[in-house]
Amino acid sequence: MELIVLSPFDLGLAASLVLLLALLSWRLHLGVEKRVLVAALRSAIQLSLIGLVLNFLFAQTSFVLTGLWTLVMLGVAGWEVVARQKHRYRGAWGFGIGTLSMFISSFSVIILALILIIGVEPWYQPQYLIPLLGMLLGNTMSGIAITLDNLSRQAWEGRGGIEARLLLGQSWECAIRDIRRDSIRAGLIPIINSMAAAGLVSLPGMMTGQILAGSPPMEAAKYQMMILFLISAGTGLGSAAAVWVGSRRLFDQRQRLRLDRLTGPER
Repeated sequence: MELIVLSPFDLGLAASLVLLLALLSWRLHLGVEKRVLVAALRSAIQLSLIGLVLNFLFAQTSFVLTGLWTLVMLGVAGWEVVARQKHRYRGAWGFGIGTLSMFISSFSVIILALILIIGVEPWYQPQYLIPLLGMLLGNTMSGIAITLDNLSRQAWEGRGGIEARLLLGQSWECAIRDIRRDSIRAGLIPIINSMAAAGLVSLPGMMTGQILAGSPPMEAAKYQMMILFLISAGTGLGSAAAVWVGSRRLFDQRQRLRLDRLTGPER
C-alpha cells in the first residue's frame, strides 16, 4: 500500500476543525479559544520546522550533525524535567540531575537497540536514531520528572520523619529508603499503564504511523512492542539514576538533611 500524501488543502480542512473548536469555546464562554489557536499555530510551526530539519539530517547521515541534534533534544527534555518539579534543586543540579539520568538511560538503551536489535548500518543513521530516541526521551522525561517531583516533595513534607531516623543512628540511605522506593514506583506507573492498555484501549503512535505508512500490521506491532520494552527499560534505569543522585544531593557529607538545596513551594 502506498503512502497517501496530504495536500495543503487536506491540512486546511483539518485546521478548520480547530477553528470550529475555538468558535465553540467562544460561543460557550469557555475562555480557551485563544489558547487553542495559539497551541495549534505553535504545533504547526514546530512540526514544519522539525520536518525541514529532519529532511536535511536524513540526507546527510552525519555523525556530528545527528549527535548535535540529539544533544538539543536532550537539553530540551532536561529543561522540561526541571519545569515540572514543585521543589527544584538549586543551581545547576536542577537541570543536571534529570539530564544526566536521561543521558545514561535513553542513550545507552537506544544505542544497544540500534546495534544489537535492529542492526542498523551505521548505527547513528538519523532515520532510525532520531525517531526512536524521540519516543524514548519523551517517555523517559515524564517518568524522571514524576520520580524527582515525588522524591523532593516527599522529602520536603516528611522532613520530620527523616531527621528522626537520622537521630536514631540510621544512615541517610535508610532514612529515605521508603521515599526513594515510592518515587521510582510513581515514575514507572505511566509506562506500565501504557503497556497494559496497548492494543486493547489504544494503538500507540509508532504502530499507527507505520500502518498509515503502509507497513504490514504485524510488522508494525513488532516495532511497537520493541519500543515499549525499550521505553520501560529506559524509564526504569533513568528513574533509578535520578533517585540515587537526587537523594544523595539531599544530604551532605555528615549525613545531614539539606532541604536548603531545594527551592520552596512558592516557586
